[in-house]
Amino acid sequence: MSVVVILIIVILALLLAGSVIGLAWSLLWLAATGLFIGALGRLVLPGKQDISILMTVLIGIAASLLGGILANVFNVGWIIQFLVAVALAALGITLFMSSEYGRRRTT
Repeated sequence: MSVVVILIIVILALLLAGSVIGLAWSLLWLAATGLFIGALGRLVLPGKQDISILMTVLIGIAASLLGGILANVFNVGWIIQFLVAVALAALGITLFMSSEYGRRRTT
């Protein structure tokens, strides 16, 4: 009887570890694609943006993570996730440029 309980505990621990590792890889992938998403978000906007590359990357990573979370919540495909992430990056860059910090940096 105790062998069965130990096997069940081991199986549950492995399932939990697999879920945590899967989540970690998913978040790492979303952060890596955020670099690309930030650049695309910047390219989508018309005109010149006076925003640093670092802020573009950070906004892209945040948009990619938020797009991934929203895609998982609404259970949509990766194409919609990608388009939402690019739109969020463009929106984030626009909001940053119009913020007090963004205006202070460009003057």
